[in-house]
Amino acid sequence: MLTKMAFRSTLGHFPSGVVAVTSRDAHGEPVGMAVSSFTSVSLEPPLVAFLPSKSSSTFPIIARRGTFCVNVLAVGQEDICRALAVPGGDKFTRVSWHPGSHDDPVLDGVVAWLGCTITSVHDAGDHDIVVGHVDDLAADGSADPLLFFRSQYHHVAAA
Repeated sequence: MLTKMAFRSTLGHFPSGVVAVTSRDAHGEPVGMAVSSFTSVSLEPPLVAFLPSKSSSTFPIIARRGTFCVNVLAVGQEDICRALAVPGGDKFTRVSWHPGSHDDPVLDGVVAWLGCTITSVHDAGDHDIVVGHVDDLAADGSADPLLFFRSQYHHVAAA
């Protein structure tokens, strides 16, 4: 029988990268959320997407601003992921960052970052599909990505 828990558990067998989607609130303060549902959408034009839960208190703030930064988290940044995964509070107390595209936070030490403008938001059950146009980006070829698999953090094993 297909249950919510069986569905979630089965999909947990698909490894994913972990990103922090960051922006700023109406007062210019940094906001962010941890996301494992992030994907490339199109090369021409350059589009990406992430899927925040409709219960997210952070996404409405990002939507109002209209811009965001996708920060691909690196091995060793589990604490940042955990800090951004909980609702409320000052999530950036122990997070080092600098302003990037659109003045949105680029987290220090990430594998890569993409500065984006929201182009559309689509209804998708208990989530939204947020499509963003990539306006700027950079990558650190020496950093390894943080992975999420079977409800645990992992890293890429050396060959």
